Amino acid sequence: MKQFLFFIVLISYSLNAQNTEDLKEIKAHQEEQNTQFMTKGKSPLTEVDRKYFTGLEFFDIDLNYRVEATLKRTPNASFFNMKTTTSRVSEERIYGVLSFILKGNKYHLNVYQGKKLMTEDAYKDYLFLPFLDDTNSETTYGGGRYMDLKIPNGNKIILDFNKAYNPYCSYNVSYSCPIVPRENYIAVKIQAGVKKYKDH
Repeated sequence: MKQFLFFIVLISYSLNAQNTEDLKEIKAHQEEQNTQFMTKGKSPLTEVDRKYFTGLEFFDIDLNYRVEATLKRTPNASFFNMKTTTSRVSEERIYGVLSFILKGNKYHLNVYQGKKLMTEDAYKDYLFLPFLDDTNSETTYGGGRYMDLKIPNGNKIILDFNKAYNPYCSYNVSYSCPIVPRENYIAVKIQAGVKKYKDH
């Protein structure tokens, strides 16, 4: 009995320690985003908006929106022209399908790989996850949000929706942003990550 209780305490301690590290990671990510938005030359904001900028508005951090997904690769997928908010197109292919359980329900999202970025050392393992959900146009940007991922060694990958962010064109129309494919809509409210931008 004592041995059983010891293992329960040990597991509880490990989970709490992991949660603490996850929270630190998310908070650091949010601070990094705010710093970028305040920095001239790095911020997507117009000069006028940057002058009045005090910080992005985030949902409260919720680790229920940090989930493990299974990646099913689609190696034979062809590249296609993903539409953007301008006349530009972005050559992308579906790298694979992410399957995950969120609050008891199973969802699937396509994750994309850009043809141009594949040739750059800094982005050769980069994956792009755009998505739509039921918060769009209410508490989040109407055109959906993005997440940045890296190609995993295996078939498991962490999706942390607390790191979901808005396309730059939601802050400044001079940017050209990929339009989220409709098949990446999931019928749930993702109340995590960055909320829609309210300028001065």
